[in-house]
Amino acid sequence: MTDLSMLQYALIGLIFIWSGFVRSGLGFGGAVLSLPFLLLVYNEPLVYLPIISVHLLVFSSLTIVMNNRKKSASASAHTGHTGEGTVDWRYLWRILGIMIVPKLIGVFGLITLPASVMSGIILAIVSVYSLSYILNRPFRSNSRAVDTAFLMLGGYISGTSLIGAPLIIAVVAQQLPKEKLRDTLFALWFILVTIKMGAFIWAGVDLQLIHHLWLLPCAAIGHVIGLRFHDRMLQAETPIFFRVLGTILLVISAIGLWNGVVSPMLS
Repeated sequence: MTDLSMLQYALIGLIFIWSGFVRSGLGFGGAVLSLPFLLLVYNEPLVYLPIISVHLLVFSSLTIVMNNRKKSASASAHTGHTGEGTVDWRYLWRILGIMIVPKLIGVFGLITLPASVMSGIILAIVSVYSLSYILNRPFRSNSRAVDTAFLMLGGYISGTSLIGAPLIIAVVAQQLPKEKLRDTLFALWFILVTIKMGAFIWAGVDLQLIHHLWLLPCAAIGHVIGLRFHDRMLQAETPIFFRVLGTILLVISAIGLWNGVVSPMLS
């Protein structure tokens, strides 16, 4: 990424501000909502994925620590007890146990399926979920088998490209209170991305360390804005929260379907 114009660098910086905003505002989407735009500027996914991974590791851990300190201080001042944390660790370990094997399969490329077929199926499922949230009629499978299948698919996609969040969100958002949703997701992403970063290092992928010097501050700007957005969203009524969630999922699905299915058919 050394032969780009100043305009391209400026666009990349703006997109990373956007990436930081959606990551901290919603708890997901930092990769999947920014990669389509980044690839329009410079079409090399392996240039961006290590940068996005490091940003997620930094800001997810920082957010969890700060939120837990803030909540503990508030609870201690009112009740004398530290209270519960912002991460549902019991639920996190349960879903991680479901996702870990598919995640490793995706990381090491042990199974290769046609990208267009997999993208079409997954994004169609996510679109159904997103519409149900927008219409305030959340889809509930009432089936552990279906939820398990979605988590396994999400883990596999996360292993291959770091964009498995929509499928995972479709399950997790039903089962966690909104106060714990973002930070529990951050803890999950931290674990999954740590595995992916290990694979990058093992494979000798260039981590683009020089570009962290200017893109990390860009993501930090978006991160701060996103934190304020998240606080306001939590104060809103639950239907509004899920409509926002559903709208973002639908945007993700539309972008993914266009880039992965429709555009190749037209070209």
